[in-house]
Amino acid sequence: MRGGSVVFATEIVNVDSVNLGTLVLRVAIGLTFAAHGYAKFFSGGKIAGTGGWFDSIGMRRGKMHALTAASTEIVAGVMLAAGLLTPFAAMAMVATMVVAGWTVHRDKGFFIVGEGWEYTFVLAVIAVGVATIGPGEFSLDSAIGLDGLHGVAGLVISAVGGVAAGAAHLAVFFRPGSVEND
Repeated sequence: MRGGSVVFATEIVNVDSVNLGTLVLRVAIGLTFAAHGYAKFFSGGKIAGTGGWFDSIGMRRGKMHALTAASTEIVAGVMLAAGLLTPFAAMAMVATMVVAGWTVHRDKGFFIVGEGWEYTFVLAVIAVGVATIGPGEFSLDSAIGLDGLHGVAGLVISAVGGVAAGAAHLAVFFRPGSVEND
């Protein structure tokens, strides 16, 4: 209260700093995610090696999954960084992290130093947070008038949609103990 009147958050927080902070989060997490997809295409064993590894952990049609995972990581990461269809980019990130967390990290504890699920969890939560807060004014969504899909809608699209998509993907394709080369 200031002089008997209510002080709103917009009077306390500089809105430009919120937009700038959201931009920093979007770009950092989006480009980190995209870099993982790029690495699947161009580093180490490339798509063939990644596909063989996916086969070895029980993801049927490993090469297809390598292509899908790499492409999803690049496209969703760049979309989140740019603030384009932000809740849907976040949904793709969450789905990918659900699959990675379940297939690779779930039995290894929490901490990433032991190959646990900490990293996949943090990426997914930040993506959901950005989708919930909204992409901010410094985004393509704002530039084209699609910046209204945040709040509860952004949360539901990214979190519920992402977990559902990841779970469906696992139900259809994850068969631990079986190797199917394609």
